[in-house]
Amino acid sequence: MEAKKTRKFGMLDNLAYAAGDFGCNMSFALKSTMAIFWTQYMGMDLWYSLLLIVVQVWDAINDPLIGSMVDSDKRKYKRNKFLQYIWFGSIGLIVGGACCFLPFPNAPVWAKAIIFIAGYVIWDAFYTVANVPYGSLLGLISDNPGDRASLSAWRSVGSMIGNMVPMIILPFLIYDSENQLVGEKVFVAALIMGFLGFLCFQFMIKKTVIRVETDVTLSEEAPKFNVIKAMGNFVKNRPAVGATVAAMGMFLGQQGAATAVTVMFQSYFHNAQISGVVSMFAMIPIILFTPLARKMVNKYGKKELATVGAICSVIACLLMLVLPITPDGKGIVIYIVCQLINSLGLGVYSTVSWAMMSDAIDYNEWKTGNREEGTVYALHSFFRKLAQGIGPSLALVVMVALGYVGTAGANQTPEVALNMRYLVAALYLFSAIMQYVGLGLIYNLNKKNLAKMNEELKARAAKG
Repeated sequence: MEAKKTRKFGMLDNLAYAAGDFGCNMSFALKSTMAIFWTQYMGMDLWYSLLLIVVQVWDAINDPLIGSMVDSDKRKYKRNKFLQYIWFGSIGLIVGGACCFLPFPNAPVWAKAIIFIAGYVIWDAFYTVANVPYGSLLGLISDNPGDRASLSAWRSVGSMIGNMVPMIILPFLIYDSENQLVGEKVFVAALIMGFLGFLCFQFMIKKTVIRVETDVTLSEEAPKFNVIKAMGNFVKNRPAVGATVAAMGMFLGQQGAATAVTVMFQSYFHNAQISGVVSMFAMIPIILFTPLARKMVNKYGKKELATVGAICSVIACLLMLVLPITPDGKGIVIYIVCQLINSLGLGVYSTVSWAMMSDAIDYNEWKTGNREEGTVYALHSFFRKLAQGIGPSLALVVMVALGYVGTAGANQTPEVALNMRYLVAALYLFSAIMQYVGLGLIYNLNKKNLAKMNEELKARAAKG
């Protein structure tokens, strides 16, 4: 039979894949505002921490369930089953994010709890339906290591821009001149961002080309798909576990410290509106590294580069903890410099992180004979989202223990403001150490092992 003709891999593939993560982050970027909204505007404080832990139970069911559902779905779709699931999820995300920011500050506590749990469950369900297949899609666009590194780097670009847009613009829109949050504006912003994300997903779906065929026709004697066995395979998959530990570390830093960072700018630096601009400066190293990612991966290897990056982050966060970051312009400059170095290390990992997970899915096939993209990625996504949920929850508990009062908004005491400055640095340092452990000590697909794996998988495919 004549081989299926597809266009040659190129920049359009990179842009389309980047647009997908931009769409995800139009919704996901608002999560960093969630703690401030529910503590300062809705007045929930520790209630929010408890509710956030509760909804992680839904995450525990949601991610692996959807991942296994995608894996076991053998129906034929017009284009690709992953793209079909993404299309459905993107529709729900138009309003899903806004459901988490329904502005009813005068409602009783029990009603606020219902609003939060219902809104989060709706958002999380649609986000998972779109995000789990999207992550698995990378390995189907190309099987070339350089192409995958390029896709991963451009996914980081999409994620970065998807975070930067709300990061820079939102503080100017949702905080007043007294550094206090205006909750109604957050709800409107969430609706607008949901629609922008939907448009980006549609562009990605239309422009994505599937080049790696993985459809499997099961005979009657072939074993049925086994979710429990697939989960067991994940635990034995060192690259998947290592990449997951590193990702959890990254999100514990980014999401866990997000609330403390906001309060630090509100009450320590006394300027909440510039927090997004300062965070934008930290993105510069990622922007500079992205065009070099493919060439450097081919020369040095993903694991090797990411491990060096993690060491840079550990050094930067240690400096952030011990240097005299004062509540003035000089202190902000020192903070920015430390964040630039931290971002350099984080940027190296973030640009190759998705390619590393795609290699981990191949590793699962190499060792077990089964790809199980949806389940492997879903479990990875679950632990990422666990860090994204548990991180802010535990950080908020620590903040309250250090004297933070949500209803006081920007008017925290000087002692609490100073505590936030040190808590931010400590959270970032813990995050960087976790990244080093995952990438340097657990992840075992160095450049040599990766080449061996790819050769053996190609040999199996050639045999038929």
